[in-house]
Amino acid sequence: MKNINVGVVGIGHIGINHARLYSELPHCNLVAILDADKRAAQKVAAKYGAKACESLEEFSSLVEAATLATPTESHHEIGSILLRKGKHLLIEKPLASTTEHAQELAVIASEHHAILQVGHVERFNPALEALEEQLKNPRFLEVTRISPYPNRSIDIGVVLDLMIHDLEIILHLVRSPVVSIDPVGIPVLSRGEDIANVRLHFENGCVANLTASRISRDRVRKIRIFQEDAYLSLDYQKQNGYMLRLNGKEIQRKRVTVIKGEPLQRELAAFIECARTGIQPRVTGHEAAAALELALKITTLIQEKNAEIKA
Repeated sequence: MKNINVGVVGIGHIGINHARLYSELPHCNLVAILDADKRAAQKVAAKYGAKACESLEEFSSLVEAATLATPTESHHEIGSILLRKGKHLLIEKPLASTTEHAQELAVIASEHHAILQVGHVERFNPALEALEEQLKNPRFLEVTRISPYPNRSIDIGVVLDLMIHDLEIILHLVRSPVVSIDPVGIPVLSRGEDIANVRLHFENGCVANLTASRISRDRVRKIRIFQEDAYLSLDYQKQNGYMLRLNGKEIQRKRVTVIKGEPLQRELAAFIECARTGIQPRVTGHEAAAALELALKITTLIQEKNAEIKA
């Protein structure tokens, strides 16, 4: 099977890393770069032997698959054009600005037989794969994701910027409808919330407590899961973890085996494989739309609570 020609739209922090990895991955040729900043596009294109395109039309004529890493509000417009041309897309999260736009992108992809994968990169973290091997009927989940202020993605709050990764994972792990949402969030340096906490109750009785902050000196990305027979703790960043399980009257601690790897590299390799073979991606447009819908509900509730406090 021949290599597939790929490109990147949007050469910001994320797009540059996608271009780098596409240039290194097997089974694909990085051929096109497109960005509103022509100089930035030319610099990245020259570095990796691709063409800096003048228009989306020129870009689409060169590629079979692409990453879309532009600001969220442009995802629907650009994504719709490329998907209607049958181009396979990996769109960075959040998939779109609204649930309706996200669902529409998923439908367009299906109608034009194009792969639509969404950049929920944590689903490709080896730590999560190790956790899923041990998971049985989770009853309580505790998730913490904190990082320094990014100076990017500040057009959206921390729920859509960071917490959405964990919302998508939890929906995937619990597989039950959310029946109640209790959030709190505070803006510090941005217009939207920079620190947020939410407790989710699911129809099957499971409860999840999530904390996300982008006002910290440290980076922490951890998930803890309690199930009927065990407690699991995993560190996404360090890619390690352990499990506690009751054996008779003793609590035994067992290290969770994680085969380490770069999640983004694994995500892009999986996308290329889907584009080449037609298999469905790990995070489809419909799954990403569900996570976005939940994230937007949380964001709206936070805004309403903060407005009541100010009043």
